[in-house]
Amino acid sequence: MIKKVDHIGIAVKSLEAALPFYTDVLGLPLVRIEEVESQKVRVAFIEAGQTKLELLEPVSNESAVAKFIEKRGEGIHHVALGVESIEARISEMQERGIRMIDETPRPGAGGAQIAFMHPKSALGVLFELCEKKE
Repeated sequence: MIKKVDHIGIAVKSLEAALPFYTDVLGLPLVRIEEVESQKVRVAFIEAGQTKLELLEPVSNESAVAKFIEKRGEGIHHVALGVESIEARISEMQERGIRMIDETPRPGAGGAQIAFMHPKSALGVLFELCEKKE
């Protein structure tokens, strides 16, 4: 079951350059910054009501986010859907004909387990399934 939109991922070239817009101009609070080594990104979580904004800065030219920025520029990268039982959701999506980038969950920011749907199976949108331990 999908519980909510957990966060919206936004690709940025630099957290330091982007954060003032979100914190100073929009007045949204910064929750935390962390590095996700497995995805070669630094992330900043911004509180925006019940949904967070996740700014993604590549720390390597080999990261998927760096390739995204090179091809499309900065901007919305993905929509993360909060789920329960991520393994069951992956199986459900596959049974419904959705091609998964991740067929098994992998570690994401904040200790979450994540899996991405291929955008070609999701009407051009990169969706992330995200299970967080409460």
